[in-house]
Amino acid sequence: MWLFIAFLMVPLIEIGLFIQVGGLIGLWPTLLIVVLTAVLGTYLVRSQGIRAMDDMRNSFSEMNDPTEPLAHGAMILFAGAMLLTPGFFTDAIGFLLLFPPFRAAAYSYVRSRVTVQNFSMSGRQTYTGPDSDTIDGDFEVVREPENEEAQNQDGFVKPPTHVPSDWTKH
Repeated sequence: MWLFIAFLMVPLIEIGLFIQVGGLIGLWPTLLIVVLTAVLGTYLVRSQGIRAMDDMRNSFSEMNDPTEPLAHGAMILFAGAMLLTPGFFTDAIGFLLLFPPFRAAAYSYVRSRVTVQNFSMSGRQTYTGPDSDTIDGDFEVVREPENEEAQNQDGFVKPPTHVPSDWTKH
C-alpha cells in the first residue's frame, strides 16, 4: 500500500514543484537546475560509490560483518536513481542520501527495527541469534598413523583389533 501511495504522490509533488519553481525563476533556469543536479549527483554518486565498494572489500577481506557497507552502497545506488530522475523532490532525497551522517542515521534506524537471526561467511558460522542450538567448541587435529596398514582404503583409521587390558578394568 505504501509503495502505491509513493508512486502516486511523488509525481504529483514533482509536478507541483516544477510549476512553482518555473513560475518563480522561469522555464530555462528551472531546466538548467534539473540538468545540473543530475550531473553533480552523478559525480557524487560515483565518488561515494567507489568509497563504499572499498569499505565493502575491506570488510570481506577482514571477515567483518559487511552489513553496513552494503547498506551504504544500496543507499548510494538509490540516491543515484533519485538524482537522475528529473525533479526537485527526488533530488532532495538523493542529496540527503549522499550525506554520510544522514545515511548513518537511516542505517541506525533500520538496524534498530530489524533482528538478525543468522549470519555466516564462506560456510563458517559467525553469528547466530538467541534462539539457536549452536554449540561453540574447539577441535584438535589428529595425526594420521605412521604405518599405512592402520588405514583403510578410504583413508579412515581402522579400529583396534584388541582392547588393552587396562580398558576393561572399572
